[in-house]
This record gives sequence, structure tokens and C-alpha cells, in this order.
Amino acid sequence: MAFPAASGAAPPAPLPVVGHQFCAPYVVPLTVTKKALSISDGDFAITDANGALVLKVKGSIFSMRHRRVLLDAAGQPLLSMQEKVFSMHHRWEVFRRDSSSASDLLFSVKKSSLIQFKTEMDVFLAGNTAQQVCDFKIKGNYFDRSCAFYLGDSTTMVAQMNRKFTVSNVLLDRDTFVVTVFPHVDYVFIATLVVILDEVHREKYDG
Repeated sequence: MAFPAASGAAPPAPLPVVGHQFCAPYVVPLTVTKKALSISDGDFAITDANGALVLKVKGSIFSMRHRRVLLDAAGQPLLSMQEKVFSMHHRWEVFRRDSSSASDLLFSVKKSSLIQFKTEMDVFLAGNTAQQVCDFKIKGNYFDRSCAFYLGDSTTMVAQMNRKFTVSNVLLDRDTFVVTVFPHVDYVFIATLVVILDEVHREKYDG
């Protein structure tokens, strides 16, 4: 699925969500690979353009809330994510480091509506307590593995994601996503959204 060029301009200033150090002044290409046979049920590896590991996600098959921890290449936790219990809109909450305290909340993600034919999700930063207008939005068709990420409810695209089809992916039953993070946008934040997208849609089909 090809996206039309966004009519809004690229963000002129950094958009840090996890941290300023993750906002590069250039396009950051990432590859997000889901290890289908992982014992932790949903481990992901995130690599850069040279194939070097920059982030990884660990989960637990014993977690009732599908809790995941995102680590840097050295194994240090950057953030944790978990599904909010009894949430009709499949809301996920993301916290600093390995925390689950409300004081460490970074942002939350939920479906824009209960019934969807295409993917549309709203992202609210922790400071946006009213949540009348989203801070970021995800639109696309996840089942074609193609989604775009926008600044608020605007046409300013901040990243995009497409599925990568290879023979090895088919043979090993794994998903690989090619993610393009635009300049000045927090790439750790975008990688986290990709993981949450997969978790939300996997849950729908795995029961």
C-alpha cells in the first residue's frame, strides 16, 4: 500500500516522547522483526540500516496484561508497556523504564473507535489528561501491514511502516516491518507504537 505525500511539513523541531537523544536530525530507517517462535510470546528485535541491534522487546507468557519491556542494545530498560485491563478500546499504557506507576506514565494508545474496517488509533501523551484531541494518530491498514503515523489529527506525517516480504520470513513464520522515522521524531516512541499495533491486532485473532 503506497501512501500519498503528506500535505503538512515535517516537524521543524524535535518531538521527544521518550527522550531528546532519540530524535535524530535525519531520517531513521528501522527494521522491526517479530520472532514468531519466541518462548516469551512476542519478542521483537529492532535493527538499524546496517543491521545492528538498537532495541529489543521482551515479554512474558505469564503476564495477564501482555506486559512488554523495551530495552536498549545493552539490555537496559527504556520503557514498559501493558494493556489496560477491562479496556473496550484496547488501550495500552507506556511507562518510563520498567515502571508501572502512574507518575511514570509517558503516553497511552487506544483504538479511535470500537468497530474498524481500517486501522485508526489515537495516541495521548501523559500531560494530555483531557484527551479531547490526540497528540499523534496512526492510520492505515494493519492487515496489509501498512500504516502511517501523524502529528495529532493533522496531515503532518512523522513516520510510516510497511511489511517486508522475504522467503525466510515466510519459512520461519515471522513478521518484519520496515519503518521510516522522519527527522526530529523520537524513533524509540515510533518503534513502541509498531509493537503495540502488532499486539492489539494479534490479540484480536488469537482470542
